[in-house]
Amino acid sequence: MFRTNIILLLLGLFVATYTFAGEAVTVIAKDYKFQPEEITVKVGTTVRWENHEKRQYHSAWFEVLGEEPGDYFFPGDVRERTFDKPGSYHYICEPHHESHQMKGVVHVVE
Repeated sequence: MFRTNIILLLLGLFVATYTFAGEAVTVIAKDYKFQPEEITVKVGTTVRWENHEKRQYHSAWFEVLGEEPGDYFFPGDVRERTFDKPGSYHYICEPHHESHQMKGVVHVVE
């Protein structure tokens, strides 16, 4: 377990500091956290959220984009979004942002 956490931490640090170009990038939802919490990608990149919990559902809700809440994904499910415009896109897990501060941000650059 300790070894797995260290690997996830190192992977998270790598992903958080690397700018991805037009490829798929994965964010893991586990332990009431998005891992990594913050990423930077280039325009045209698809971000994929994967739920790695054993029993808990989550969401990646972009309220600032005018979306309705409630698009939950359950263990083993995924959600994807392609970012076509530069900007910083903040999102939350709608059912867990207050209780667990479950949130993230995708920075999209040219």
